[in-house]
Amino acid sequence: TRWITGMPVKDATGGFKCFRAEVLRKIDLKKIRSNGYAFQIEINYKAWKGGARIKEVPIIFIDRRSGVSKMSKNIMYEAAYMVWKLKIGSLF
Repeated sequence: TRWITGMPVKDATGGFKCFRAEVLRKIDLKKIRSNGYAFQIEINYKAWKGGARIKEVPIIFIDRRSGVSKMSKNIMYEAAYMVWKLKIGSLF
């Protein structure tokens, strides 16, 4: 994601986020069409392109011990597609 978009974020799909209210007001949430991981990438990208400063705080992630992942091929494809869509869209 960072390589394609240029966004200065190491983990664009990290789910714990905090946004200033004025940053969210600049994003037209009605135009957001993605879900899951792609949603997180899209929101981060639009905030960054809107001039927001991004600060990442490292966390310790403990692997799942029970249950099943919700990750699917469709979710992965959507996220990969979203990255390119954002990049190409920013060129126009």
